[in-house]
Amino acid sequence: MVPDAIDLASIRRVLVIKLRHHGDVLLTSPVFQVLKNHGPHLEIDALVYHDTCDMLTLHPAVSQVHAVDRKWRTLGAVAQLRAEWGLRGALRSRRYDLIVHLTDAPRGAWLARALAPRYAVARKLPGRGRLWAGSFTHLYPHPMATPRHTVELNLDALRRIGVYPNEQERRLVLVPGREAEAAVGQLLAEHRLAHHGYVHIHPTSRWLFKCWPEEKVGALIARLQAQGERVVVTAAPDEREMEMVTRILAPLATRPVDLAGRLSFKQLAALTANAKLFIGVDSAPMHIAAAMQTPVVALFGPSGDTEWGPWMVRSRVITSGHPCRPCGNDGCGGGKVSECLTMLPVERVLGAINELLR
Repeated sequence: MVPDAIDLASIRRVLVIKLRHHGDVLLTSPVFQVLKNHGPHLEIDALVYHDTCDMLTLHPAVSQVHAVDRKWRTLGAVAQLRAEWGLRGALRSRRYDLIVHLTDAPRGAWLARALAPRYAVARKLPGRGRLWAGSFTHLYPHPMATPRHTVELNLDALRRIGVYPNEQERRLVLVPGREAEAAVGQLLAEHRLAHHGYVHIHPTSRWLFKCWPEEKVGALIARLQAQGERVVVTAAPDEREMEMVTRILAPLATRPVDLAGRLSFKQLAALTANAKLFIGVDSAPMHIAAAMQTPVVALFGPSGDTEWGPWMVRSRVITSGHPCRPCGNDGCGGGKVSECLTMLPVERVLGAINELLR
C-alpha cells in the first residue's frame, strides 16, 4: 500500500488535465472510469484543448469538460487574458480537492498553485527543479528504459495515490451519442451498408510521415473489393488529407464509399462501431476504433507500437523489420517519408485483414 495514499472518500471533486492531441486525450479515458469506479461519489472534470473535447464529452464518468482554445493566442493580449481569466474563474468555482496532471505542460503546475487543491499529482521531472516539484503533493516516475503503453503510463498517476485499476477498467471509453449515431445510420442507409457489413479504412494522418503509400492503399482497396468486401474510406476535413484520398481513389475501377471530410469525431466513432474491421495508421481514428471494440489492423512506422498500439481490442499490428524503428523521426532523415512504412507489402496487410475477418 502506498504510504501517502489518498482516501478518495475524503475528497469530492477532481480535475484531470490532458492538453494534447485527440488520440492522447482518448487514451486518458480509463483514468476517469477508474476514479469513478473507486469513488462513485466523485465529480471528475477534464481540462483539454477545445478541439479535443469530443473525446471525453458524454463519458459516463466525466462531470464537466473545460477547454483551452488554441485560437486564444491569435486574439491579442487583452482578449487572450480575458479568456484565460474566465477559464481560471470557472475552475476555481469548482473547488477541486485533487488535480491529476498527465503531461509535462507548465500550465498544470501553475494551475495546481492557483487552484490550491488539497492534493495534486504529476510526473516526476528532474530537470524542472523546485518550481515543478513544489507544485504537487505526489510525483510519480516516468521510466523510458522499458516502453509501456500510454494508457498504463496515464494510470500510473492513480497508482501513485493508491488507486489500482483492474483489467476491465482499463478499456478506452468513447460515447458517440444519439445524434451522431442517427446521422451515421442515415449514411449507412443511403449507401446500403449493413451493420457490420463493411470494412472501414482511414489511410490518413495529420502527420504524413505516418502514412502508407497511396498506391498501396489503392491496391489494398481493390483487393478487398475483389474479395466482395464493401469498403468505406474516411479522412479528416483537412485539405491535404482529402487530396490524398482523392489520389488514392482516382485509379480504382470500382469506387468505395467516400466519406472523407464529412464526419465529426463522434460520427467517425459511430461509423467505426458499425464496421466489421478498421484499417489505418497510428492516428486518433485507430484509437477510436479500439474504443469502439472494432477489430483493428494498424500500420506502424517510426512511432512505437508498444506505446501507441491498439489498446485492448482484437488487432494485428504491421511493422517492418527495420532495426532503427521506432525512431520517432518525421520520416527517414527528417525527409517526411518513412521507409519502414513504404516497404510494407500489400500482401502482408491483406493477410492480417483476412485473419481478423475469419
